[in-house]
Amino acid sequence: MAQVEATTERVVAADAEKVFDALADYSGTRQRLLPEHFSEYEVREGGDGEGTLVHWKLQATSKRVRDCLLEVTEPTDGELVEKDRNSSMVTTWRVTPAGEGRSRVVVTTTWKGAGGIGGFFEKTFAPKGLGRIYDAVLANLAAEVEK
Repeated sequence: MAQVEATTERVVAADAEKVFDALADYSGTRQRLLPEHFSEYEVREGGDGEGTLVHWKLQATSKRVRDCLLEVTEPTDGELVEKDRNSSMVTTWRVTPAGEGRSRVVVTTTWKGAGGIGGFFEKTFAPKGLGRIYDAVLANLAAEVEK
């Protein structure tokens, strides 16, 4: 099984603290940022950053749906880590200042991929598909915080 990684980033016209707070607000803002690939969103514990337990289904393709139950931690300032209890998937959000009133948001998702030919296709195509999904999340985030 190979490690699969998908990374997407965007510079947002809002300060890093405001952007991070929006991402960490699982009980409010976060759900509004999610495109149609996400369903059955539910905060089960917490709701604001560290200590949150959130559930959703992620439909990456017409045939591939992941049932995600994510534990949220904040290992360092400006960083949210979502570890899926149901799989090896880990998504890390990093928000850093990028000049006056701007911030850079980088989202990286990793997981242990399949072996064999299926693993080859997963490693080749899954990062692009997930990148498109997270591009949409980051566009929604920008629209939300740049108001």
